[in-house]
Amino acid sequence: MTSFGYFLSSEEFTPRRLLDQARPAEDTGFTRLPPGSHRISPIGGFTMRDIKFPAALGPSFLTVYLNDHLTGSGAGVRLARRLAKRHRRTDGGPELAKLAEQIDEDRQSLRRVMRDLDVHVRRVREVVGRIGESAGRLKPNGSLVRRSPLSDVVELEMMLLGVEGKAACWRALRELTAADDRLDAPDLDRLLARADTQVRTLDDLRRRRATEVFAAELGVTAAVRASGGPLRPAAGHR
Repeated sequence: MTSFGYFLSSEEFTPRRLLDQARPAEDTGFTRLPPGSHRISPIGGFTMRDIKFPAALGPSFLTVYLNDHLTGSGAGVRLARRLAKRHRRTDGGPELAKLAEQIDEDRQSLRRVMRDLDVHVRRVREVVGRIGESAGRLKPNGSLVRRSPLSDVVELEMMLLGVEGKAACWRALRELTAADDRLDAPDLDRLLARADTQVRTLDDLRRRRATEVFAAELGVTAAVRASGGPLRPAAGHR
C-alpha cells in the first residue's frame, strides 16, 4: 500500500519543533515521516505511531474544545451571510446583515484567543466541517426543487443554537481568567454580552418567521376544510 509523508529536517530543528511539525502533518493525513538527515537513510522512515508525543505536547482538552468551536463558527459565518443576502430586501434584512458582520468578528476574536493561549489551529477540522456543512444542506425541507419557506425557520434555529454554544464558550473562558492572565476578562465580558444580544435578536427573527410560515399554512388548511376539502366530489358525480 502506498503511504505518504515528507522529510523532517532533523538537523535544522530542535526535537520540540519537529513535534510541532509532526502534529499538523498527522492532522492533514500524512502517514510517514522520514528523517531528513544525511547521516540517516530516508528510505522507509517511520510511521506516526512510532512518534512518542509527550503528554504535555499532545492535543489538550482545550485545544480540541476551541478547535471544535472554531469549526462551528466558520459554519455560522457562512450561514449568517447566506441568510443576510437572501433576506436583504425584507424587514429582517438589516438585522441579519449586522449579525453576519458580528459573527465574523467573533470568529476572529476566537482566533485571537487561541493565539494568546498558544492553541494550534487544526485546519483539517475546518475542512471536515465544511464537508459536513455541505452535506447538512441537503437535508429534506419539504421541497425538492426550490427553496422551501421552512428552510428559513430551520436555518434561523441553527444560527440560534450556534450563538448559544458560542456564549457557552465565552463563559467557560471567562471562568479561566483568574487562572491564566493571557485571557482578557473585559474583552470576554464584552463578547458574552454581545452573544446574549444576538440570541435575543435571533430568537425574535425565528419566532416572526415561524409565525409567518406556519400561520399561512394553517390558514390554507382552514380554508380547505371550510370548503369541504379538495377531494370533495362535485354535485352530480356521487
